Amino acid sequence: MRFQAPQLGALGVTFSIMRVCQFASLIAVIGLCANFINEIATAEHNSPAELIGTLTVAVTSVIYVVITYILYYDNMLPLLFTGGLDGLLLIASIVVASLVGKPLSMLNCAALPASPALVRTTFFSSSGVSIRAAVITKTLPYNTLVALDQPTCYEIKAVWGLSIALCVLFAFSSLVCIGLWHRIRRQGAASNPKDIEG
Repeated sequence: MRFQAPQLGALGVTFSIMRVCQFASLIAVIGLCANFINEIATAEHNSPAELIGTLTVAVTSVIYVVITYILYYDNMLPLLFTGGLDGLLLIASIVVASLVGKPLSMLNCAALPASPALVRTTFFSSSGVSIRAAVITKTLPYNTLVALDQPTCYEIKAVWGLSIALCVLFAFSSLVCIGLWHRIRRQGAASNPKDIEG
């Protein structure tokens, strides 16, 4: 159903604001996760599944957000279907936030070492039991990564916080899409009343 975006009032503005906030949050998550994955790959380890999953969901979501906003701007967006897809992305964001935040809820970043360069060099060259296991499997344990140093801890907590924010944003955008669909349907019914013939 075609519609004129400027005539949708507060709901249309809310949808645009939601999409801008989602785009900004997703770009930040992609940047942080890509930085971690690059550092881990440079150290010749495989990245934890939590980071790979977060990056995959974020990249997919940012493509979806851009495409749906372009369709919205061109008055071609199927609102009810988009509301359902936003609901699915809400579920994906909840899963990501749960996996990323599981070891972080009780972690005190201020108690970790403050110097990232020294700690990372020692960490990757150490012969500790957890490091030997990581070298054998080539996969760096996520629980070990988050407790590496203060900058890493704070950056991972930023990813966690952004994931929680995305849960809220996708929940609201899903409701806004359904509200827009209902308004368009009601306006269409009002502008095309049935002819009554005597």
